[in-house]
Amino acid sequence: MSNSRGNISRKRPQKHQNKTVFKNDLHDTSHKTKFINSLEITGVCKRCKDIIDWKIKYKKYKPLTAPRKCVGCEQKAIKYAYHLLCTKCVTEKNVCAKCCKPVEIEEKDVTTQGDTDIQQLLKGLPERKRRSLLRYINKQGGEQKITAEMLSYIDDVLAGVDKLHLEDDLDSDFEEET
Repeated sequence: MSNSRGNISRKRPQKHQNKTVFKNDLHDTSHKTKFINSLEITGVCKRCKDIIDWKIKYKKYKPLTAPRKCVGCEQKAIKYAYHLLCTKCVTEKNVCAKCCKPVEIEEKDVTTQGDTDIQQLLKGLPERKRRSLLRYINKQGGEQKITAEMLSYIDDVLAGVDKLHLEDDLDSDFEEET
């Protein structure tokens, strides 16, 4: 656009138009990029979270190499880039860790934490155990809240299944020897 007087609107379309979406891990598959993409931003307000997400999305995020000094307690306790307060000060003062404005910080509820725990648990299980657990969860109410009792029961079931497989292996070993 020209700086000349009276030239208010542009007459032509934008010269360079993006045909594809930018991917921050298209050519860079380093551990640093994978780490940055897997970061979970917590302790900040929605606006600051959007800003940090944008920095991650467009490869502008630069992680800290050493812990920084907290503005609140003046301890070297800040582990995440672009934060001014440590997590301890954030929870005490109930403010955003980046902009230091009072805000209601979104707490993760038990169901989402339980869902992620179960998803991580399911990824490491063999197919047979995975399907058994999914049947149990669906029987208990499907996508409803996953309580601590259910998680402990799932752990007990997994331990029981492992014990059964060990006993089956011992029985088969015994039968082969005789």
